[in-house]
Amino acid sequence: MKEKKVELLSPVGSFDCLQAAIKAGADSIYFGVEQLNMRTRSSGTFSVEDIKEISSICKAAAIKSFITLNTVMYEHDMQLLFSILKEVKLQGIDAVIAADFAVIEYCIQLGIPLHVSTQANITNIEAVQFYSRFSDLVVLARELTLKQVEHINKEIRRRNIVGVSGGLLQTEIFVHGALCMAVSGKCYLSLHSQNASANRGACVQNCRRPYKVTDTETNEELLIDNEYIMSPKDLCTINVLDQVIASAVDVLKIEGRSKGADYVYVVTKCYREAIDAVADGSYSAHKIAQWMKQLETVYNRGFWEGYYLGRDLGEWTSQPGSVATEKKIYTGKGSKYYPKIKVGEFVIESGTLKIGDTLMITGPSFGMVKEKLETLTVNGIEASIAVKGDKITFPFSSKVSAQDKLYKIVENIHG
Repeated sequence: MKEKKVELLSPVGSFDCLQAAIKAGADSIYFGVEQLNMRTRSSGTFSVEDIKEISSICKAAAIKSFITLNTVMYEHDMQLLFSILKEVKLQGIDAVIAADFAVIEYCIQLGIPLHVSTQANITNIEAVQFYSRFSDLVVLARELTLKQVEHINKEIRRRNIVGVSGGLLQTEIFVHGALCMAVSGKCYLSLHSQNASANRGACVQNCRRPYKVTDTETNEELLIDNEYIMSPKDLCTINVLDQVIASAVDVLKIEGRSKGADYVYVVTKCYREAIDAVADGSYSAHKIAQWMKQLETVYNRGFWEGYYLGRDLGEWTSQPGSVATEKKIYTGKGSKYYPKIKVGEFVIESGTLKIGDTLMITGPSFGMVKEKLETLTVNGIEASIAVKGDKITFPFSSKVSAQDKLYKIVENIHG
């Protein structure tokens, strides 16, 4: 019997990202709507009305779709929550990701498949056994080691723990993306300082800032080792993915619903290739180096393997924001498409473009395209440079609309 390949789950915060995830080879995607998900502040959240289109696109691409409803729920959220879940049921979204028992109760009532969020902080087999009464999959806590993950998966099989649908309960872990200093993301720093709860998707990321330590007797101030001591580096497991897969986990999850289509495409593509390489025996140090180089081009705070290898302490970032080796600069937006000759027209709104520049175009119909500008027509005339206000045209394989964004890719000197 052929061994089942592990599932790759990608983050989607826009239709651009959805298309990028599909193009890059995701097996499934997850998204949030309205204010009842953990990325309310940081991403352009989908609306309830978008659920139908998301479901339709995913079904056409033969991938699964999951919706996150993983915030802390209050009484005034119940009406919106129930409205969302009715639409989820109607449109055939594959599962709800949640931790609050109100969401669990409604999912039971409506017969909607449930995945238990990492917010539940599941760290042992007894908790897994408990949640199997309501769900088909549990997302394990991010603080576990691979040995602990492997033990839980072995116990699920030994005890024959089945989910609510009757199949063996599945497990999921995060393999790439931002990490939070708080246990399973349960942080109150943002709420305490600015009344903006991280557990309601409104985190202002106080932890990503530099802090000084002051001696109260001498007033001497110290910067701690030039590090952002509450801001961990990003999780990256591509260099130990064979060990991750060997833990018998069912689903590998990428973090990043607030990231752009370029991030979703590059990270999904790298992990898709790595999973396939582990499966066919071609996973190697040479390939890992190539994947790492690609992952470094998109948003990241530096990389480490998280707690999976049994480290006691985290690795902290040395500067705010991204240390990606490439930087995208917004340049313009789509204007018109000429389908017979397959040429796209864009309006330059900022900066300049010239032949030889690397372009990145994102859009809801095609996701993300990155290519070198080989030919350039400015206002109908062949030219070598375009400036603000110009209309430019160049060969492009996908239909262009006003929703499409044009970026210039440059080397990031901070990367």
